[in-house]
Amino acid sequence: MPFTPGDPNINRNGRPKGSRNHITKVIEEQYANVLNNRLPDLQRWIEETAAENPAKAADLLMRLSERFLPILARTESTGPNGDDLFKNLKFDFGNADDNRTDDTQGSTESS
Repeated sequence: MPFTPGDPNINRNGRPKGSRNHITKVIEEQYANVLNNRLPDLQRWIEETAAENPAKAADLLMRLSERFLPILARTESTGPNGDDLFKNLKFDFGNADDNRTDDTQGSTESS
């Protein structure tokens, strides 16, 4: 069907922000299926790698998890002009001796 101006069936807004591309979704589902079918082998491969090089096995697990878990962005909270938010924050826990219980005061009573 050729393009005709004013056709009410045309989506003029495009794909909504954050929605998944259909092909990408299909590829990810197929990748998950292949991985799911190879889980016993994958576990054995990672265990064998860990026996020789634990750091490499950990790296493999991290890279594999990136396919299924979202990567969290680092954020830093600062005050105005990049100042430390907690520079004026103080805690008062009272006198350390006042907070001790009878058991921790080193009582020398005997029964």
